[in-house]
Amino acid sequence: MSKETLLERIETSLDSIRPHLQMDGGNIEVVDFTDDHILKVKLLGACENCPMSFMTMKAGVEQSVKMAVPEVKSIETVR
Repeated sequence: MSKETLLERIETSLDSIRPHLQMDGGNIEVVDFTDDHILKVKLLGACENCPMSFMTMKAGVEQSVKMAVPEVKSIETVR
């Protein structure tokens, strides 16, 4: 599967959780998807410095993306 197709599937999965992040004044953007299938994302707005951002990543973002795109091996947050 092409990288572009995988990125489209990743964006679609993120679109499903973006409304929840936006309700709290935050958002998320894809920074990179490596050849090793590591997704690098950046939390934006209120999510960037939120003390619960680790839980947001594990319980929300990671779970949603990996269910929709099992090819993703891991997800890392970058600043």
